[in-house]
Amino acid sequence: MTENNTERLVAGAEGVLSMVGTPIGNLGDLTPRAAQAFRDADVICCEDTRVTSKLLAYLGISKPLVRCDENVIARRAPELVDRLLAGERIAFASDAGMPSVSDPGQVLVDAAREAGARVEVLPGPSACVTALVLSGIPCDQFFFEGFLPRKHGERVKRLRRLASIPGALLFYESPHRAEASLEAIAEVFPGREVALCRELTKLHEEVLRDEAPVLLERLRERGELKGEMVIVVAPPSEEELERLQAVLSSGVDEGAAVDPEELLRSDIAEGLAAGAPVSLDLADRFAQAVKEDINPRDSWRAAKDFRMHIAVESARRAFIEAVKLAGGDL
Repeated sequence: MTENNTERLVAGAEGVLSMVGTPIGNLGDLTPRAAQAFRDADVICCEDTRVTSKLLAYLGISKPLVRCDENVIARRAPELVDRLLAGERIAFASDAGMPSVSDPGQVLVDAAREAGARVEVLPGPSACVTALVLSGIPCDQFFFEGFLPRKHGERVKRLRRLASIPGALLFYESPHRAEASLEAIAEVFPGREVALCRELTKLHEEVLRDEAPVLLERLRERGELKGEMVIVVAPPSEEELERLQAVLSSGVDEGAAVDPEELLRSDIAEGLAAGAPVSLDLADRFAQAVKEDINPRDSWRAAKDFRMHIAVESARRAFIEAVKLAGGDL
């Protein structure tokens, strides 16, 4: 702790939690106010100490760092709040972008506000807003979702629930999941323009934009791209919005209608309620539901069809073993 900070604590100064926006690629985007917040802080909380250490080294700043990723922040929040109430200055920085946006910093903000501690925000770069503007897709209204679910069926279900939002849809995505997410987007929004924005503010910044199915094929031809990505889906057309609103007003839940897992549970429940025995036919239906809910990819290790066969057969065997473990017999 510096001499000035020690004097401030002795004088009973108010502590403050500074949520500091950091660069998403280009270090030149760090604001002077953000740099000063780091200099004034008694301690700096961050997702990854290695990432934040590089930023501080660029600024010529040396401060104690406390790792506060999603695995530990809830446990460490009470101690940090106590330090705020004792008059310390704490800066919180994400690995990149604005804290609390798809980021564990929200936990600390909630804890600080609940305790009556002062919280301030130092605005900085945001990948989702940067991508939205860069994409050229209309941005009068938009909805930021963050990351889509991992399973294909859950992704499709979630996208259908977002379909009636009258604005652009924004998603964060990692390189190894981008193709799978675009497959779901092309399935739900085949007529919409989609932009894939990557390496934002960096040397190799790139925007790929096309109708969803075409963009998916372009991505497959390119192979796996590097860098964190933001996917921007164009708003629905007037015709699409009218159709979606008509469906919603009729009481039909488009999202639930495409959930094979829910359909399977319903089918099994109806059969058992009617006295149908647990059978190999039920195991086959379970395996078929798994087949409809996954989307394996080709790789040098194994072809897509082989991966699908293994997954379906494994699901069937797992169902049979589960029945046996429960004391049943097939």
